[in-house]
Parts: sequence; C-alpha cells; structure tokens
Amino acid sequence: MKKPILILAVFGLIAGPAVARDRRDDRSGNGSANPSAVVAAEIAFAQAAQEKGQWTAFRSTATKDAVMFVPQMAYAQAFLAGKADPAAAVKWQPHQVWSSCDGSLAVTRGAWQRADGSTGYFTTVWQRQKDLKYKWVLDQGEAMPFPLDEPEMIAAKVADCPAGYRPERAAKARDFKGSLPPLDPAHRSGASLDGTLNWDVTVMPDGARHFVIAMTSEGKVQTVQDLQVEAPTK
Repeated sequence: MKKPILILAVFGLIAGPAVARDRRDDRSGNGSANPSAVVAAEIAFAQAAQEKGQWTAFRSTATKDAVMFVPQMAYAQAFLAGKADPAAAVKWQPHQVWSSCDGSLAVTRGAWQRADGSTGYFTTVWQRQKDLKYKWVLDQGEAMPFPLDEPEMIAAKVADCPAGYRPERAAKARDFKGSLPPLDPAHRSGASLDGTLNWDVTVMPDGARHFVIAMTSEGKVQTVQDLQVEAPTK
C-alpha cells in the first residue's frame, strides 16, 4: 500500500474515524469514487446491528441478490428471512476500503468481535444503488486466533480511471431487477461498471472458499486481496 495523503472524512451525522485517501481521489459528483461514503455505509451498518438487531441490519442493507456464506454460498435475503436477531449482535469496524474509479463498486475490510470473546475479520462488497446509497452484495469473514490491530486511519484506495474517463458520463448505479436466478453454489463474481474493480469467489463442496479482489492500479490489474478461507470444522 502506498503512503496516502491524510484528510478528514466527513460522514454527516455518523461519527467515524478519519480516512487516509489516495492522492488521486479528488473527484466529486455522481458517477465518481467516494470511499468516505462507503465507510459511512459500513459504520451505519454496524451501528444498526447494535441498535436494531444483527439480522435486521443485514436484511435492510443487502441487495436483493446479495450472497453470504453459511458456510455454503446462499442468497442472503432468503437465508435471513424470518431469522431472529441474536441477543448480542456482533460488533465490527472497517479498516480498509477499495473503490472503483466510478464509485459503482467498493470493498471494505475490517475486524469483528463477538460477545463470547471470539474475533476475526470481514470483507464486504458494496454496490451503489440508483438513489446513490450503498448496499452490500457480498459479505464474508473468518474467525482469527488473535484480534486485528485497529489502525489510526482507515486506508482508502481508488482504482485508476479508464482512458478518457469523464465523471459526468459515467454510469451511476446498477440495481438488480427481476427474479433471482438459481444460485451457483460454487462460483460468483462481480465488477464495477467501469471495470476497474472486480471480485471473484470460488466455494469448495466442504465450504472452503477462495476470494479475490483486484483493481486497476499503476496501469495494470493488481490483486489487492487474495483470501483462502478454510472449511469449517465439524
């Protein structure tokens, strides 16, 4: 990760930490990257879990076609339908965010903690909607034997823009429409509208999975996350 310029992120009514942003992240307006808005969405998601209930928050912030792992891949809205909230919701905090140039897709990564003392990391893929708000399309994580260190600043990285990119002409959102197709339990992928950020997940029959995030940076596609999640123990 390159050393970024530090600026203060403004989250409106949501109090949040500062975000360390890439020098090129100076675009504004519809169709442009806005990693601070993604971090704000993640923080609001975490706050809603504490205030309204864990699964209530997951349902309200997920797209119609969002997926999660239980441990096999499943449509989140179907899996969570009618699911009661646990007495104590999991807590989590974002540590990093990657955004496409056009802001249509972003990925957050951070730490989570449960009331029983267990801890781990999470990765959430966020997609901008037609109302310009973000909803998640994939959520995954894994327990860890030790807690992640909380950074002083949230690190943000914006992908290189395609040649000739003009924010005013960029596609602004992509909402899912229609009926959900049968879910392929072994593979799923997605990409930003401008193609500068993409993700890919492969799930093994035993629940192990391989999750990769790649973005256009320094003139080429670079992997920014390559996660191997082991199969759950029985």
